Amino acid sequence: MNLTDDTARLSEFVLTKDLLVEGVHYLSDDPPEDVAWKLMAVNLSDLAAKGAEPVGVLLGYPLGDDAWDRAFLKGLGAACAEFACPLLGGDTVRGQGARTLSLTAIGRAGGKVPLRSGALPGQALWVAGTIGDARLGLEVARSGEGPEALLRAYRRPVPLIEAGMALGQIVSAMTDVSDGLLIDAARMAAASELGAVIDLSCIPRSDAARERTGSSRAARLEAATAGDDYALLFSLPRSVTPPVEAKRVGWTETGFGLRLIDAGESVPLPASLGWEHGRD
Repeated sequence: MNLTDDTARLSEFVLTKDLLVEGVHYLSDDPPEDVAWKLMAVNLSDLAAKGAEPVGVLLGYPLGDDAWDRAFLKGLGAACAEFACPLLGGDTVRGQGARTLSLTAIGRAGGKVPLRSGALPGQALWVAGTIGDARLGLEVARSGEGPEALLRAYRRPVPLIEAGMALGQIVSAMTDVSDGLLIDAARMAAASELGAVIDLSCIPRSDAARERTGSSRAARLEAATAGDDYALLFSLPRSVTPPVEAKRVGWTETGFGLRLIDAGESVPLPASLGWEHGRD
């Protein structure tokens, strides 16, 4: 694999590393059990996007407040049990200031490992999972008011491991939607050296999201540029129906870059397609 992907391959193993930074990826008053769950989930989502089965994780952890540390480790243990993915080892240091939490996840591939760069022109683009819930869940966490389902989407995302394993051997390209549907679609298109079209009218949104923000174009566009969803975006030949619950959201084409439509009407791209580290 090259550096256009979120993972690396070593023999039959798929390796990935993600970090969570306090105040950037989670709120300082988020429950430590939920922070641990999220750290595990965001890493396993990268494995899901490669159709890999989780094998284990390595933790890099800054020791600080004893009560917070104990609660975090309790949450990590629960996540390890839930996803049948043991803690294999890692390292601890004495931390100061904002916490930076690091996890390396190891998965086993079943053969083919789909890359971002494997899409072909004229294929259908599909999404498994829903888009935009986590951003609304962050609003709920900050305000203390709103649906529990949205709060859980932000604090306890569920990596689509089984769906990824079912798709891994048949898709042309696949990535998880971590930084926003539009920006991750653009990255897939760029890696595959082609263009992509996303139809806002087809974006899968949950009932809770629609009830909270409605179904206007602005609400759908906001969902499409939100991050933290950990859905799966993948390409398939138009004649192939995915073996998991998914919604077709667009297609690939010859050319370069991303185009946006809404039920056939061309829509200008927003100034920001999603989350980009290191940019305001």
